[in-house]
Amino acid sequence: MANSTLPKFPVIIEVRAFLVDGVGSGGDYHNVEGGHWLIDSPIATPMSRYEKYRSSRVSWGINVLGSFCVEIEASDGTKGFATGFGGPPACWLVQAHFERASLFYGRKGLPVAVISVIDLAIWDLLGKIRNEPVYKLIGGATRERLNFYCTGPQPTSAKELGFFGAKVPLPYGPDEGQSGLKKNVEFLRNHRESVGPDFPLMVDCYMSLNVPYTIELAKACLDLNINWWEECLSPDDVDGFEQLKRAHPQLKFTTGEHEYSRYGFRKLIEGRNVDILQPDVMWVGGLTELLRVSAMAAAYDIPVVPHASGPYSYHFVVSQPGSPFQEYLANSPDGKSVLPVFGDLFLNEPIPTKGYLDISELDRPGFGLEVNPAARLIPANNILNPAPQRSLNPSSSLGPNASREREAEQDRVSAEKKVGPLNLLNRATSTAEVLPNGS
Repeated sequence: MANSTLPKFPVIIEVRAFLVDGVGSGGDYHNVEGGHWLIDSPIATPMSRYEKYRSSRVSWGINVLGSFCVEIEASDGTKGFATGFGGPPACWLVQAHFERASLFYGRKGLPVAVISVIDLAIWDLLGKIRNEPVYKLIGGATRERLNFYCTGPQPTSAKELGFFGAKVPLPYGPDEGQSGLKKNVEFLRNHRESVGPDFPLMVDCYMSLNVPYTIELAKACLDLNINWWEECLSPDDVDGFEQLKRAHPQLKFTTGEHEYSRYGFRKLIEGRNVDILQPDVMWVGGLTELLRVSAMAAAYDIPVVPHASGPYSYHFVVSQPGSPFQEYLANSPDGKSVLPVFGDLFLNEPIPTKGYLDISELDRPGFGLEVNPAARLIPANNILNPAPQRSLNPSSSLGPNASREREAEQDRVSAEKKVGPLNLLNRATSTAEVLPNGS
């Protein structure tokens, strides 16, 4: 018999979405000011085969969507909050579609990334209701401090800042020929010489290579003691990793940043051709799905080291024995200093000091992040013009009065949403439409 003295657990009563106005704030890592190393330094990408897209990743739209946020309110007034990438399309999915199914059109990509942010907001809400940090909800701390490596343009700066290792983006792709390959080797040799022979040095290839090129490049760099080669191939070329491992069984290859859901990771895990999995908790399906991926990987003794994602990843990693350390993605324009991953969105985002984070800094309810009152959050209720129409009740589409009922339903929805013609760009720059505290 149920214990009648137990309090009724709160339920979700409302889900809200917000755009983040401006750049350098929120969950879209790449929505930064021009000149930032993340977008305007030589980095090989799948678009590098076209010369006009080589100078800047913005040229092909890496930051086109921007950041957005989700706030979930419970019946007791508690609110959970999270950020990610997706901009206006993400807000539309939250506000207009995700009371419905998305599997038939959204197995990967943006729909799953949006689900990820909703999931993170729910975990934040649950932690606040329970008055516990998220990491304690999923197993508790497995260590007293979290160690980091740094992804950025200057491994020497990472070493000076106390990080145990550094990862650099590869500058040239296969379409730049043998001269590009030689430049890659020279680039990596210079970095190896700058940090010494034993400092862990990793290479991020950002899906830009193919199997033959990777095999040749890795062979040319055997004397450089590269700790791992990351995301060399397209996320869909799972079988290609078998060829890489066969050619270089002594080297480590990693991937997973651009994979989605446990089903996307299953073949990677079962093939045992990847040495570290790197899902992004803001893209893979949220913390819920990341825990499923981690459980699968544990059965094959494959470490899970999430891609960036700031405190959302920190709570996961400190709770998991199979996640030995965490990535810090350098957020300063020159990559030489440590700044919050989410910019100024939060007042108290924890950041590593001397290459590590004391776990006590995560001891706040939920993810422990306090929204900056000055954050420019734009309510997403009416950002689209025209506003999306609700689907009709199935019963109203039947019978002799179907046409009349359909017109009445459309009139009702239009009346509900009628706010006058809205222009998204105007709205984004109107201070009257900005909620300073996201509430």
